[in-house]
Amino acid sequence: MANTSSAKKMVRKIERRTAVNKARRSRVRTFLRKVEDAIATGDAKSASEAFKAAQPELQRAVSKGVFHKNTVARKLSRLSARIKALAA
Repeated sequence: MANTSSAKKMVRKIERRTAVNKARRSRVRTFLRKVEDAIATGDAKSASEAFKAAQPELQRAVSKGVFHKNTVARKLSRLSARIKALAA
């Protein structure tokens, strides 16, 4: 348990930050799930649209520090390759 006032304040700040990051992470996963579902159905057009909607969300998560930039770059690259394979 935190003893000093500054430690107590840090606990409150961390709780708020954790809640915000959890919501952001959940939002990103929802967008990724939509892309995955579109790929699973085999519809290249809807997969492409879902991917275009997911890209800014992933980049926003990077800028907010929720995900590492290389993690997002890897995810986007792999999703893009799968969508490209669907279209071909």
